[in-house]
Amino acid sequence: MRCLLAALGCVAAPAIVGAAPAPRVLEGSVVYVVDGDTVHVRINNRVEKVRYLGINAPEVPHPHGGSPTRRPHAHGSFPRTAAAGDAAKRINLDLAGGQHVRLELDRQHRDEHGRLLAYVWAGETMLNAEMVRRGYAEVLSVPPDLRYRALFTKLQDEARKAGRGLWAESSPVKRAPPAAPRPRSPH
Repeated sequence: MRCLLAALGCVAAPAIVGAAPAPRVLEGSVVYVVDGDTVHVRINNRVEKVRYLGINAPEVPHPHGGSPTRRPHAHGSFPRTAAAGDAAKRINLDLAGGQHVRLELDRQHRDEHGRLLAYVWAGETMLNAEMVRRGYAEVLSVPPDLRYRALFTKLQDEARKAGRGLWAESSPVKRAPPAAPRPRSPH
């Protein structure tokens, strides 16, 4: 028996020595959806603000932060309007609202705002990837957290080519009226 265990140890050891460390995983329940890339998750007796890693969704107006800046967008570019932010939040609410989730952490665990950074899984679905696949988020690569960058880029390219979500030419959020010109001062 000792010989068998020793033989198994020799076979298994090289794989362990060169392998990347297993990702840290936390579990909890989504108690609030902030927008298309941020949720609040109850982990044990604490609620954590969790920012989805590797993606960025349009912002929604926040009560204390004003409304997002309206930037012009070229043909085929991702819209950054309040309407686009509301659409992304609705999709994320459908995907994440009330769900039991697994939070897969990468190398950096928190951002400059103190939010937990994670790949968020509901069952077998990674919500980060699903938001990109549906066309309601775009790839945001921030080193050192690049574990799924290739997947996100592939999904974004497919969503853009298929015109899904906010990439759709007929999307009403892309047709938001331009801001009215401000009157010039007489000076």
